[in-house]
Amino acid sequence: MINFRAVSHILSALLILLGLSLCIPALIAYFYGGGDFFAFIITIAIALALGLIGFFITRTKTELHAKDGFLIVTFGWLLFAAIGALPFKISGFIPSYTDAFFETMSGFTTTGASILTNIEALPHGLLFWRSFTHWLGGMGIILFSLAILPLLGVGGMQLFKAEVPGPTPDKLSPRIKHTAELLWGVYVLLSAAEAILLKFAGMNWFDAVCHTFGTMATGGFSTKTASIGFYNSALIDYIIIVFMIMAGANFALHYRALKGKLFIYWKDPEAVFFIGIIFAASLAIGVDVWRHSDNSLFRTAQHSIFQVVSILTTTGYGTADYEQWASSSQLILFILMFVGGCAGSTGGGMKIIRSLILLKFGLNELKRLIHPQAILPVRIGDNVVSREIVTNITGFFLFYILLFVVGILFMSSLGLDIETSFGSVAATINNIGPGLGNVGPTDNYAQIPIAGKWFLSFLMLVGRLEVFTVIILFTSSFWKK
Repeated sequence: MINFRAVSHILSALLILLGLSLCIPALIAYFYGGGDFFAFIITIAIALALGLIGFFITRTKTELHAKDGFLIVTFGWLLFAAIGALPFKISGFIPSYTDAFFETMSGFTTTGASILTNIEALPHGLLFWRSFTHWLGGMGIILFSLAILPLLGVGGMQLFKAEVPGPTPDKLSPRIKHTAELLWGVYVLLSAAEAILLKFAGMNWFDAVCHTFGTMATGGFSTKTASIGFYNSALIDYIIIVFMIMAGANFALHYRALKGKLFIYWKDPEAVFFIGIIFAASLAIGVDVWRHSDNSLFRTAQHSIFQVVSILTTTGYGTADYEQWASSSQLILFILMFVGGCAGSTGGGMKIIRSLILLKFGLNELKRLIHPQAILPVRIGDNVVSREIVTNITGFFLFYILLFVVGILFMSSLGLDIETSFGSVAATINNIGPGLGNVGPTDNYAQIPIAGKWFLSFLMLVGRLEVFTVIILFTSSFWKK
């Protein structure tokens, strides 16, 4: 049975958290004086008023159940996007609420799809908030709440399971709150390191921090319309490449590496497969691009590696227009959109571990045709993957592809060409941002019809919350006692 009182109580707490989070961009807006300060003050007042009233009216100490966790996580993201869009709308810099919601949902889900045609026209407060939504959503609003709100310590495992990306959540501690604190500690440490390096590489502090938010959250919002290509710096490109790879890897591995287990990455099959994909795809695209361009070998390698890592980790930053590359290179990037980052990372997509398990499961089924009586368990390293997890991943894959197909049909019905339909759906459900066609790396989503923007916002949420968390709400069995 769903405990609506407990759900409302925690959603109210999340609204309070949102109001407090908005104070940071409000200070930035006040400091730079860009005309967006009062928009933040009004939004903070709305968030805190609704949050405090709801929090005290619905106070309860009831234990949360699995259904409550799904509702809290899904509606928590929707609330953050709905209220977080108000500074854009109230300030007038994004006049349409649909566009403001799309931009904010894109931020919190770390998608990076934008309706803005001139990003530099936004004042500093809104630019900071736009990137800050990435950073909050990257490690997870709920995971953030578990770390700092004691009231979420009760029944916290239900939220942890519903929010943390991957087939199985990786607990670093028996206590969920402590696990959240450890992961956020690693997240903050890596973010600080990248910001410092970007500053010394040539960015100012504001841009360094905003691009760090976009990198560590694998979000991709930039303070420049030309994205990372604006800086035309190999050093900045390679710093971001390194941190995109770290953001696309399992943060539990980073924690264990910081504890002294430096070779943990090479012992993890998913991490090895992740690096292998980067190497193979970069080599294939690099050779292809070099053959068809006048760029030097080093320049070609720089752009190829950057775009492969950016797409695979679902960050979406750009240094080159990959739609000008050969169709074979574009196809490789399109496939990488679905592979995604590692489980336990801030990346989107299907996740490396799911792809690896599906691949091994498929190979086992081929062997079973020759040896029908053979027992062929799926192994990842020395561990046998349970049949339950394999079944779950197979179901996930089917739902993922079904949503992709339905999405293409819906976007095509709005009058979009097939390439743009494919590109927009793939880029949003995988939380990447730039796609193909009219939503490619040098374009944006401004021309997408209103119905399309709301649908793509839904796909962003579905992709960020791993499909089942959202789709289960549409089943009749979920609402039965």
